[in-house]
Amino acid sequence: MVRHFQYFTRLGQLEVDLLSALEKSPEKVAAGKLMWKEGDPSEEMAVLSKGWAFSSYTLEDGSRMILDIFLPGDVIGLREFSARTHQANVETVTECTLCRFPLRHLDDIFENSPRLTHTFFSIAATQQSMLVERMINLGRRSAQTRLSHFICEMRSRLSRTNPDLEKDFRLPLSQQMLADTMGLTPVHVSRVFTQLREKGLVYRDRHQVSIPDLDRLIGFADFDGSYLRM
Repeated sequence: MVRHFQYFTRLGQLEVDLLSALEKSPEKVAAGKLMWKEGDPSEEMAVLSKGWAFSSYTLEDGSRMILDIFLPGDVIGLREFSARTHQANVETVTECTLCRFPLRHLDDIFENSPRLTHTFFSIAATQQSMLVERMINLGRRSAQTRLSHFICEMRSRLSRTNPDLEKDFRLPLSQQMLADTMGLTPVHVSRVFTQLREKGLVYRDRHQVSIPDLDRLIGFADFDGSYLRM
């Protein structure tokens, strides 16, 4: 978490100590487990130290819409700080290590560190910006551009805490998860990956993604990472 926050601001010892206090009592959670579900009392947040997780909303017909993909260093539940109940399900993608903490622990940070307070609001704003981009993806981009944009976003976010990240990276999302994120069917997702491979833009081998020419993919996706505060 400290390394993730250092991307946004320079941290002093006070800030490091306050953030470290949120990562006490790490908990291992197996892949495919619910951390909390929609409608549960919103009494805690969590810091994701290792692994991938996602939040989703279940529609009336039982279908699922994935809202957020959480990566190591992310704070889960920040958007629900003032809500009485959780607005979405949160589930692990891979085996995760996370640290839960009561919402009241943020009060200590807000009282003692204006710098961290500003950073928490910046991170909340970034999470909101990602939702806006997801809305644009669903409403105005073609399936190929939609998936290309998502891959660019994932790579950019991973590079924050992995500065040596190359053009290849692991994307441990199933075809169904990608479909629920993109607003497509799993079959359509497979078809789009085939089309991107034929264009020489993206190669996928199970959960491994390879980008032959990053600049070309960014141009094709019309990707501007400014909404990620890159």
